[in-house]
Amino acid sequence: MNFVAFERAKQGTGASRRLRNSGKTPGIVYGGSVEPQRIEVDHNALWHALKKEAFHSSVLDMELAGTTSKVLLRDVQYHPYKQLVLHIDFQRVDEKTRLHMKVPLHYSGAEESSAVKVDKCMVNPIVNELDVTCMPSDLPEFIAVDLSKLEKGASLHLKDIKLPRGVAPVIRGGQNNPVLVSVVPPLVVAEVPAADAVAPAAAADAKGKAKAKSKK
Repeated sequence: MNFVAFERAKQGTGASRRLRNSGKTPGIVYGGSVEPQRIEVDHNALWHALKKEAFHSSVLDMELAGTTSKVLLRDVQYHPYKQLVLHIDFQRVDEKTRLHMKVPLHYSGAEESSAVKVDKCMVNPIVNELDVTCMPSDLPEFIAVDLSKLEKGASLHLKDIKLPRGVAPVIRGGQNNPVLVSVVPPLVVAEVPAADAVAPAAAADAKGKAKAKSKK
């Protein structure tokens, strides 16, 4: 994906406010061997781009002052209640340096699994994005995960899926094989036989009548 940015000369709270009032969003590009650079981006174009998953997880082409460079979206600041992007950060990409990114997981095929189709289990995704490290050229837009082999009583772990070539997971907290998807058995509701359901009601009714008779 690509977007157009413009050089931003002024900085400060007042300058940023005036920039937003003119339909632009202030931002910054940092990283690499050059100094951080202040930029501005058309707000409406940016707002629509941010709705696309790929804008958050892909290497982007940024056109600035007639030059195109590779960047990653690193941070977005939104207004608390208005549909307004207050500030945006990008990081320059070095093609020879490994990236550390969060990549979305796209699950599919659960309805075809025996866990759902036969045993009527519930499939609950626990992890929706995965921390990975890879070279910029190997960064996937998303990671597809097939759930068609799920079975009752078994969960899907990280080591159960095949990652794209050149992509390695980033493990934290000593969990080298975390659960990605859990399979929950269906809730079994015990049915009360009709005779057993009527008996307590009849007993209560008879007890009530006996109490009323004793009062007379």
